[in-house]
Amino acid sequence: MRVLISSVPLMGHLNPILSIGRGLVNRGHEVIGLSARSFQQRVEAIGATFRAFEGNANRDLSNFVQYFPEISSIPPGVETNKFYFERVFADPMLAQYASVCKVLDEFPVDLIVSDNLFFGLLPLLLGARKKRPPIAYFGITFLLWHRADEAPCNMALPLAAPGHYNELAAEVKATFDDPYRTYLNNILAKTCSSPLNDSIFDSVVHLPDLHLQTTVPQFEYPRSDMPDSVRFIGAIPIVPKQAPLPDWAGDLDGSKKVVLVSQGTLSNFDFTQLIRPTLDALADDPSLLVVVTAGGRSVDDVPGSIPSNARIASYLPFEWLLPRVDVFVTNGGYGSVNQALSYGVPIVGAGNSEDKAEVNARVAWAGVGIDLQTNTPTVMALRDAVRKILSDARYRAKARELALEYRRHASNGDVVQILESMI
Repeated sequence: MRVLISSVPLMGHLNPILSIGRGLVNRGHEVIGLSARSFQQRVEAIGATFRAFEGNANRDLSNFVQYFPEISSIPPGVETNKFYFERVFADPMLAQYASVCKVLDEFPVDLIVSDNLFFGLLPLLLGARKKRPPIAYFGITFLLWHRADEAPCNMALPLAAPGHYNELAAEVKATFDDPYRTYLNNILAKTCSSPLNDSIFDSVVHLPDLHLQTTVPQFEYPRSDMPDSVRFIGAIPIVPKQAPLPDWAGDLDGSKKVVLVSQGTLSNFDFTQLIRPTLDALADDPSLLVVVTAGGRSVDDVPGSIPSNARIASYLPFEWLLPRVDVFVTNGGYGSVNQALSYGVPIVGAGNSEDKAEVNARVAWAGVGIDLQTNTPTVMALRDAVRKILSDARYRAKARELALEYRRHASNGDVVQILESMI
């Protein structure tokens, strides 16, 4: 079959889709990858045919601050959600949709695969089903479907009795959900699309023909009314050899505990938030190696002196690294957290921007780590959290239990079979 794959042009969104694309190519399917021009080499490396986005969709958002310098001054919360959902996800919709239509005119496809925040497919999903191919969304962030307790998305609220957060939900609906749906519908009208009638969070779950959630049920709050189209598939396999082994690879020989610290590829414009304090917190511990990945930025961007027990690289091959890691210190990127848990690695989470507060709340809820509930943890808090996880075997044991669940769910081949069954 011929498959179109695409995503928001951020590595955390693109990498899972590339992994699926590689699996499709390996099974003999023809894959067309639609992305920003700067990702052409990555798309072609999986054996796919590359096509570039048009207009303002053709941006490499890995250099996020270049396009959105104001992001560093926006406090976490409703204003941050509004910024991301308007500027990053909604504003490129017309150019994304035009790019998709151009590819469909050139290559009639049997299936479209995308991440769940690629809004360029909304006009197709809201149109007549017989006029489009089947569409599968991959949930590359926490499950956005509503909860019975009415907790609004991205507020990291603990589970409560049904309806517990009704008043807060009504406030968020009035201040964010309804205005944002109007914002989206004004853009959708330019495509002659039907309007969106539900919240965007529920819509990206129930509109596609299949919604594949990239985690296991044990790392997601229970729902009693999820659409039949939702499937949990475990962690997406890591695309191998995306980065070379560092020249210090031999230092990870098992003689010392390894603490990995990362701010991902999006919220990494200020390394003083997490990477620098983690280096300072663990610098005096000769029993540890602290491994830093800079998320694509230069290693020279890490401020201050580098402790003797630290090792740094711009990118690292996670398929090599994660089996050697004892604790993962992260701001809470959904993909990397699920990848770490699939290897049984416990988590120290410190981040509350984008979706990270929700992800870190799930880390604590599932018992696989510690949620520090801040973007800017102190040196002492980080030191205490890492030491607690290393000394308390319950965190590692729980993470290993979860790793078994990830193995029990889907491998890449299983996901490809699921996609093939849609045709």
